[in-house]
Amino acid sequence: MTAPETTPRHIAVIDIGKTNAKLALVDLVTLQERAVVTRPNTVLPGPPWPHFDVEGHWAFLLDALADFHRDHRVDAISVTTHGACAALLDASGALAAPILDYEHEGPDAVAADYDAIRPAFAETGSPRLAGGLNVGAQLHWQFSTDPGLRDRTAHIVTYPQYWGHRLTGVVASDVTSIGCHTDLWNPRESTFSSLPSRLGIEDKIAPVRKSTDLLGSILPEIAARTGLPTGTPVSVGIHDSNASLYPHILTQEAPFSVVSTGTWVIAMAMGSSVQALDPRRDTLLNVSARGEPVPSARFMGGREYEVIRAGHSAPASAADILEILESQTMLMPAVEPLTGPFQGKAMRWIGQEPGPGTGARITALSFYLAMMTDACLRLTGASGPTIVEGPFANNAEFMGMLEIATERPVLRNQSATGTSIGAALLIGKSDALSTPIPVDHPENATLRHAYAANWRRHVDDLRQDSARH
Repeated sequence: MTAPETTPRHIAVIDIGKTNAKLALVDLVTLQERAVVTRPNTVLPGPPWPHFDVEGHWAFLLDALADFHRDHRVDAISVTTHGACAALLDASGALAAPILDYEHEGPDAVAADYDAIRPAFAETGSPRLAGGLNVGAQLHWQFSTDPGLRDRTAHIVTYPQYWGHRLTGVVASDVTSIGCHTDLWNPRESTFSSLPSRLGIEDKIAPVRKSTDLLGSILPEIAARTGLPTGTPVSVGIHDSNASLYPHILTQEAPFSVVSTGTWVIAMAMGSSVQALDPRRDTLLNVSARGEPVPSARFMGGREYEVIRAGHSAPASAADILEILESQTMLMPAVEPLTGPFQGKAMRWIGQEPGPGTGARITALSFYLAMMTDACLRLTGASGPTIVEGPFANNAEFMGMLEIATERPVLRNQSATGTSIGAALLIGKSDALSTPIPVDHPENATLRHAYAANWRRHVDDLRQDSARH
C-alpha cells in the first residue's frame, strides 16, 4: 500500500514498552505530543506461561483512540513496541497461545537443545541471550512445551504487527523487529536465516516488510468503535530502538552513528562497512526501518554512572578537569562486568581515586564513559559524525572527550526525538525535524588526546594479560 498524497497531521502512536503501554497523539507540524495516556504493562502469571495483558491493552487503546479523535482528530495510526516478542495467530486470526513475556526463564530449560539448532552469529548477527530474548528460543520452547501449538499456528507476526493486525486484519512482520536478535533473520542478506526451516515455521512467519510501508486501513468495526474514518491508514510499525534511530536517518547522510544513552548506552553505526562483529564484546546487528543492517554495540553506561556517582553530584570545574588530565587519573573497565566490550574485567582506578561527591570524580567518570562509548563505536566500524541522545548529551565532559577520542564531530539534537516521534515519522516527514548541532570543541585538546591514548594503552594491557592467563 502506498502512502497517501496528503500527509496526515495527527498521528496516534501505539507505543508498547516493557514497563508501560502508551497512546500518544503526535502533531507532525510541531513534532510535539498533543496528548498522552498510559497504563502499566503488567505481566499476567499464566497459564500456560507469563504473558502480556493484550486484551486489557486493546480495550485501553480503543477507548483512547476514540477520545483522541473526538478531542483532536486522528489522521493515521503508527505502532512501535519493545523487541524480543512475537505473536502466534491461528487460522481465524486469534491468538493460538498467549504472548510470552521474554523475561520468563522457561526457554533456558531446553537451552542445550536450542543451541544445537540455532545459526551462528556470523549468519544472524544475534548474540545468544538468556530466557526468551532470542525469539527463536521462545518459539522452540513454546513448541516443545505445547506439542499442538505449531499445528494451531497459521501465522507468526512480530509484536508491532500484532497490533497492526488487530487494527487492519493484515498479517506482516517488520524488518526491525525480525532483525532484533531473534536468530530468525540474516540481516546482510535481507532474508530468513536457516532457523525457520529448522523449526518448521518458514511458511508461517508473516511477510517481512519495511517499517516505512503502510500496512492497511482500519477495519470497519474499528471505525465504528472509535469514530475514526474507515480509510484511516496504519503503518507497518517498528521496534522501539529503531524508532529512536529513524529521525536521524531522515536528517543525516551515512555514514554516521547514533549513541542512545540511558541505563544502556547503545552505539548504532549507520553506513558501517565492518564485516565481522565479536559477540563476546556485546555487539550485534540491528536492522533499520529501511531494512539496512546496523552494526551496534552496548554497555550499561547509565547504571555504571550511578554506581560510581553513588548518589553524589558535583559540577566539574576547570580546575577539576585540569587535575584529572594532568594526573592521568583513570577509571578502568568494567564497572558492570557482565556486559559491554570488556566483559569479565574488574573495575580499578589508575592514580588516586577521587573522593565521592567531588568534581574530579565526576570528571574521571565522564571520561571513562566517553572512552567506553568510543570503544563501542570502534567495534561497530563507525565513521562520520556521532549523534548523542539522552542524558549524556547534557554532560559537557563526556561529549568533549568523545569528540577527542573518536576524532570526529559529536552532535547534539535540537528537536524532539524518541520512540513516539520516530514512529509518527513513518507516516510522513516533518519540517520541525531539525539537524543536530556540533558540540563546542573542548579546551586542553592536547592533554585530552594524551589521556585517550593512555586509557587505550591500559585497556590493551588488561586484554593482553587476560589472553596470557
